Amino acid sequence: MDMIIAIIYIILFIIMMVFVFSIGMLRNYMPKKEIILVIVVAFLIGSIGGAFFLEPIYEELPSVMSMVEKNVPGNEETLYLDLSSSININDLKENLTATDGFISFKETGITIPLWKFNDREYEYFNRILGNIDSHYKHYNVTKDGKLQIELEDNYSSYEALKSFSDWYKLVYGGSLSYAQVHAELVIESSSLDTFEHNLLDKGIVASSKEGPVHNSYNKTNSTMLPTSYFVLATGVVGVIVAVLGIYYESFGVFTRKFRKFVREKRKR
Repeated sequence: MDMIIAIIYIILFIIMMVFVFSIGMLRNYMPKKEIILVIVVAFLIGSIGGAFFLEPIYEELPSVMSMVEKNVPGNEETLYLDLSSSININDLKENLTATDGFISFKETGITIPLWKFNDREYEYFNRILGNIDSHYKHYNVTKDGKLQIELEDNYSSYEALKSFSDWYKLVYGGSLSYAQVHAELVIESSSLDTFEHNLLDKGIVASSKEGPVHNSYNKTNSTMLPTSYFVLATGVVGVIVAVLGIYYESFGVFTRKFRKFVREKRKR
C-alpha cells in the first residue's frame, strides 16, 4: 500500500474517533438509557472504521517488517531452488553471478524419478546407488521410485547425472526422461526482489527461503490477530473513545482539583 494512502486512511479513522468522542460528550443532553445506545454506536463505528481503513494497513504489516530487514546491511537470504535438468545450469549461474547482490550458488543434489519399485528393486537400488559414483555424498531411495542424491561440494549436477545416465543405459538400455536439480542461492537481502523477478522471468520460483526477511515476515504474520478479531478490537477502541467522551467533564473536574491540590501543597 502506498504511504500516502495509508496516512489518509489513518486520518479518516481518527476523524471517526473524534466524531465518536463528540457523541460521548453529549451525555448531559440525553437520557441515561441512551448511553447504552452511544456505546453500541461507538462499537459499530469503530468496527466499520477498522474494517475499511485500518485493516488494509494491518494486513501490510508483515511486508513492512520484512522491508525493514531488507535494508539492514549484511543481511543475507538463502533461496532453495528445484530446477529441471533440462535447464542450462551454467548459463543460469552466470546470469545470477552477474546480478548485484549475488553471494553464492551451489548445486546440492539431484532427484531422479523412475518407477514404483517392488521389494527386490528397492533393495537393489539401495545397494548399488553408492557404487555408481563416489561423489554421491548421501542418497535415499523411496518405494515410489525416487532416487534422492546429495552431492559433494564442487561436484556439478551435470557430472552426477551423466554418471547415473551412463550406468542406467548400460544396465537397462534406456535413457532418463527427467531429473530435478536442487540448488542453494545465497544473496544480499536488499536484492531479494531483483533475484526473485530474475528467476521468475526464467520460470523459476524458489521452493523455500531462509533469512531475516523471510523469518521476519513469518514471525510478524504468526503473531497477528485474525482479521475478524482485529475488527472487533477497533470496535473496542471506539467504545473506549466514547467512554472518554462521556466522562470527559468528570476527568476535567478531577484534573482541576488535582492541580489545585498540587499548587496549594507547594505553597505550604
